[in-house]
Amino acid sequence: MDIKNALTVDVEDYFQVSAFARSVSVNDWDNYPARVITNTQRLLKLFEEHDIKATFFVLGWVAERQPELVREIVNEGHEVACHGYSHQLIYNQSPEVFKEETIRAKSILEDITQQNIRGYRAASYSITQKSSWALDTLAECGFEYDSSIFPVRHDRYGMPGTPKTPYVLKTPAGHLIKEFPLSTARILNYYLPIAGGGYFRLYPYWLSRMGLRQISKESRPFIFYLHPWEIDPEQPRIEASWASRFRHYNNLDKCEARLQKLLDEFAFDTTWNVLNGLELDKQDIVSVS
Repeated sequence: MDIKNALTVDVEDYFQVSAFARSVSVNDWDNYPARVITNTQRLLKLFEEHDIKATFFVLGWVAERQPELVREIVNEGHEVACHGYSHQLIYNQSPEVFKEETIRAKSILEDITQQNIRGYRAASYSITQKSSWALDTLAECGFEYDSSIFPVRHDRYGMPGTPKTPYVLKTPAGHLIKEFPLSTARILNYYLPIAGGGYFRLYPYWLSRMGLRQISKESRPFIFYLHPWEIDPEQPRIEASWASRFRHYNNLDKCEARLQKLLDEFAFDTTWNVLNGLELDKQDIVSVS
């Protein structure tokens, strides 16, 4: 039997990404044509065709305006988790603002779903060494797992040296929370980010497949992520720096076909179900500070 991997979707719209933060103010988000409903529904249909359940990390701002979309995700049998409220980088927020937004987003999602929201993922994986205090907030807010730590070096995120497989994390204040780090594959003595998103669009499909296969051969699950806007090559274009535009628009026209291949070749389930099958409580606890 194939090992089950975690399939995740970060539910946000094309104008809310961190790459465009300098071009698009949060205060102007309501002025942009929303495409998140149609794109998310396309993913729901695709997952249904493959009989796959996934975890949808939903932005509180989106859920507040599109509660029916959140209910549709739940009604299709998927897991709803929290992606924060306003998609701001955590290390640019104060602990007080972060806690207020996190409580707000979790409350919105729980009111809509009438379920306990167990999981959290930070905007642009912005839990880093300088924002590790946010892990205490997550535990205090009642989250049971996090999927925000990318064990790589990057200009916007990353905590190099942290574990590359799921583990129980001890927060700076001593709370315990499960962590499902974003996946990397060892290639020529380098750990290559292989978890999806922009990397999935940048790499040729064979490279993504090779990296994910390598993880599977080690009998451990990987976690894969995508955004609804990544299967939408017709989305409006936003003026930004060359680097930001490249990160966002590169190979949008190829992403959905690649995703189809991925769903055919690997077994997937929700993040919560995958974590539950790992018996992490029997493993060593890892301190992060």
